[in-house]
Amino acid sequence: MGASAATGMQMVAASPCIPACQRMLGSRSVVSAFGRALSTRTGFASCVQTASARPLVASNHKRFAVRAMSQGAVQGLPIDLRGKRAFIAGVADDNGYGWAIAKALAAAGAEILVGTWVPALNIFETSLRRGKFDESRKLPDGSLMEITKVYPLDAVFDTLEDVPEHVKTNKRYAGSSKWTVKEVVETVKDDFGSIDILVHSLANGPEVTKPLLETSRSGYLAAVSASSYSYISLLKHFLPIMNPGGASISLTYIASERTIPGYGGGMSSAKAALESDTRVLAYEAGRKGKIRVNTISAGPLGSRAAKAIGFIEKMIEYSYVNAPLQKELLADEVGNAAAFLVSPLASAITGSTVYVDNGLNTMAIAVDSPTLST
Repeated sequence: MGASAATGMQMVAASPCIPACQRMLGSRSVVSAFGRALSTRTGFASCVQTASARPLVASNHKRFAVRAMSQGAVQGLPIDLRGKRAFIAGVADDNGYGWAIAKALAAAGAEILVGTWVPALNIFETSLRRGKFDESRKLPDGSLMEITKVYPLDAVFDTLEDVPEHVKTNKRYAGSSKWTVKEVVETVKDDFGSIDILVHSLANGPEVTKPLLETSRSGYLAAVSASSYSYISLLKHFLPIMNPGGASISLTYIASERTIPGYGGGMSSAKAALESDTRVLAYEAGRKGKIRVNTISAGPLGSRAAKAIGFIEKMIEYSYVNAPLQKELLADEVGNAAAFLVSPLASAITGSTVYVDNGLNTMAIAVDSPTLST
């Protein structure tokens, strides 16, 4: 589905550190090397004057748990992305999930770079410059999200040699250059050297309103190329300039595993491929570059991009009525989930499809089905 706006990062409360570690562990209790490492590597400060490393067993042989404590006034589990640089592919307005993810990452301190589809570039940059997005750029602290640079991008083409002549001469591409995947990555490398986070928030199916049985071969392959292979291409080219320990995420939709009549043109197939690719890429990028790869299965959002399927409002209403959490799904909820997934707090999560859809994916039958009322 499409992609926008994020609120502040939520923090989980934690107890302040007790002055003396004996009070926490017992008079002569000790902390294992693993426990001490955990308390520092996850962002917690370890207590002072812990004893030498031995098993987590008290003198009376009763097992006990050690809680990692925050130090002084520092509490909770803040999502801290300061010093990180993110490239978000697929931001062309201020009301999609891509925009929401950008805001969430910016609120957590990340530097934001975006890739915008070439035909939409001028309108997007003009709107930014004239302040049309200022209200939706507001972050929780009252400041405005800053986008360091906007890059023209058409992720359907890997190199300039792949671009057909009718696209090169298209007037909507006039005035823009270096917009293929390889060229964009090279430009980002020249500009900044490296990135830490890659977000894939783009999809397109030229025949999305056609049933699968009526979809042409070219329409089907176009949907897969723009919506799933584009992610492989972006990660392939960005991986050499991604810092180890970085993360990448994409956006998928429940149509990958459940039938959504009307979501056609090969788009359901493209999303299924994207989820399968996520698992394979998690292995390959993890082993090759220590990069985590996840995807978010987001519920329906009335973005401009999503309106192309023609019945997005009905899907939003269906979700509201039938999901376990009967509330509107906000773009910022997807943004916050993305911020978590690319943060150190999710350092052991990779190859996963994470549902952010008010739980709609769990339902096997519609609550408002006529069958249940008879």
